[in-house]
Amino acid sequence: MTLRWEAFLEEVRERGEYDSPQEAERAARVVLALLGAHLVGEVRAELAARLPETMALILLNPLQAAEPLNAERFVRATAAWIEGATEATALWDIGAVLSTVADAAGDDLMDQVLLQLPPGYALLFGRPTAGTRP
Repeated sequence: MTLRWEAFLEEVRERGEYDSPQEAERAARVVLALLGAHLVGEVRAELAARLPETMALILLNPLQAAEPLNAERFVRATAAWIEGATEATALWDIGAVLSTVADAAGDDLMDQVLLQLPPGYALLFGRPTAGTRP
């Protein structure tokens, strides 16, 4: 099921405790543009299909990455793209966006997404460890 644009942004806004939908949208755009560069093929297409159309297009037309960023460098890159951000605030933004994405994706798709990413991303999605269930 695809989340509506307003519902997606409201979820990110609540999780990130942002003052406005614009702040939530800015974080979502940057995080999804960076994430999209790390996913390929059917997994990226299926994840995009579960997001609102605007966010799906960002995921499918990502910022290009010369190489896969480990989780730490993903946080640094996010901080660099968000005006006035620090690594700490970027980590907050990433958590708000990626936990919303993870909920939209569901467990099975998230397992596939995490398989395409370098180690350490599970925590960015708000998941303790990849591929293990409690």
